[in-house]
Amino acid sequence: MLLIACLLAQHNLHSQTEKPPLHGRHWVAIAGKPLGTTAGARMFDRGGNAVDAACAMLGVLCTMYDDLSWGGETQALIYDPRKKKVVGINALGVAPTGAKPEFFKSKRMRYPPGEGPLAALTPGTAGAIMTMLSEYGTMSLKQVLEPAMQMAEGYPIEEEAAGKIERHKETLKRWPYSRKTFLSHPGEGMEGPRPGEIFRQPDLLKTLQKLVETEAQALKGGKDRKQAIQAAYDRFYKGDIAEEFVRGAKEQGALLTLADLAKWQVKIEEPIMTTYKGLEVYKLTGWTQGPALLEMLNMLEPLDVREMGFNSARYIHTLYQVMNLALADRDFYYGDPYFPPEEPIRGLLSKSYARERLAFIDRERNDPDAGPGDPYPFENKKNPFGDILRNWSNTRTERMRRGEREQAQSDDAFRAGTTSLQAMDKAGWAVSITPSGGWMPACIAGNTGIGMSQRMQSFVLDEAESPFNVVAPGKRPRVTLSPSIALKQGRPVLCFGAQGGDWQEQWLLQFLINIVEFGMTVQEACEAPNFWSYQVRASFERHEAQPGRLTLNEEVPSWVRKELRRMGYRLDFRKTTSGPITAIYFDTEQGTFWGGAATDGEDYGLAW
Repeated sequence: MLLIACLLAQHNLHSQTEKPPLHGRHWVAIAGKPLGTTAGARMFDRGGNAVDAACAMLGVLCTMYDDLSWGGETQALIYDPRKKKVVGINALGVAPTGAKPEFFKSKRMRYPPGEGPLAALTPGTAGAIMTMLSEYGTMSLKQVLEPAMQMAEGYPIEEEAAGKIERHKETLKRWPYSRKTFLSHPGEGMEGPRPGEIFRQPDLLKTLQKLVETEAQALKGGKDRKQAIQAAYDRFYKGDIAEEFVRGAKEQGALLTLADLAKWQVKIEEPIMTTYKGLEVYKLTGWTQGPALLEMLNMLEPLDVREMGFNSARYIHTLYQVMNLALADRDFYYGDPYFPPEEPIRGLLSKSYARERLAFIDRERNDPDAGPGDPYPFENKKNPFGDILRNWSNTRTERMRRGEREQAQSDDAFRAGTTSLQAMDKAGWAVSITPSGGWMPACIAGNTGIGMSQRMQSFVLDEAESPFNVVAPGKRPRVTLSPSIALKQGRPVLCFGAQGGDWQEQWLLQFLINIVEFGMTVQEACEAPNFWSYQVRASFERHEAQPGRLTLNEEVPSWVRKELRRMGYRLDFRKTTSGPITAIYFDTEQGTFWGGAATDGEDYGLAW
């Protein structure tokens, strides 16, 4: 059995990475933006734990529109050292009242829209911060929101965010509150803030101040810390903040109601897990794409992956086929577990099911129509969707042909924006969060300063595409967002995640294989060249698939390219293919942390 500690000891200590690995004894914080990481470091310096730090980082990233806003959604895994277990945080919003297939079809839509008021779910991230903080943190809401409030008061906007505002300015002009928030130089050549200019969000600042004031009043009235944070939560979802959010959203055409916000709540869940080479790998369940990574690991475990050779033709082909099978299961079977029908997760994660799926792989050719399997027999049940399953296909759809014609646009559909953050501390707390929603172009809800989610687009309208993920009021869409934690002998050793839509599990699989099978350090694994499959139904916009398309790193040698083309792949190339991965590794032997962040993005870490 390959063990991480042994592989690290054998690894070439002189290998080079573009970024140095982080080393810390007390804590590590990594986020999608340097300022986000700084907020986490400030909480650690003030005595907070990894949850406090993660909440502060999340608040800052929302305020910076690091491909999310306060009205987006948050997915998190937390290792609680007090109970010695991993818990899941489900802060994904739900479809509002009136969001039915018939509504969107009446507007001649094939899927719910990808932007604007009709794309909005109920806001989830604000509730996530307050729930995680009250249940697992140690600090007050005022302390944790202080960095975000300072940012809302005004911060020098970075070039990436300024560029996004400028690129989307014509769309932002359609929404009055977005125009007011983002276009500070109307009529000029560059209508949004310039890089380095102080970007101010007074409406958002007022909203955050209301939360802090509510907490202070509750504490003054004799409430304890948890009750005081709950009072702020209630004001956001049931009080005047909710009223203004809904008023402003409906004014612009959203379906959201006050009842939608009041009924919604964060759910604390049991995550799911599989074992791989001595590791317990934890993911959120089937309302995310997380189980797909566990399916992939189950299929790969019986194989000698290391013997194939890193990024050889055989290695790439094998992993590509495994990814396609797991992601086809995702496209068909994953959905909101709080709505019928019940997802067959137990069957999907069965090791026996994995062996059956593995037997379908053609070792010599790509299967462009690799489809979902049937996990129901592994739960001693009959598949209720057998007819739909038999007719399910990627190659017999208009989707594929349109995807090939519009390849340039479709790349964004696979890699729709998000961010990720990780935090661990010496007390044993570990946090992995992959939040999203409310990215540019963000539609601001009234005078709250809060950008609304665009996640409605991840639903389908037709049961034939996915019987588990058809839009309905109060239902959560199946999302790509997927944090990860791995334990070894009951202790957290890896905390990892990636931004990047449908590619997240593909990159995270290769990251994990890089460490476990090829003995890379966490920074090397974050930077290592990955490959990207498009043979999956995108979770955004047109939901197209591109069977056989494969993106490789430019340095892949000619003989590997030639062999892959012979196997039926259509190749394209990029200079950087790691994907924006962030990760923390805990060295159980030394009692120290290693932190890593890919160079494909602005992810940045600090350690002490």
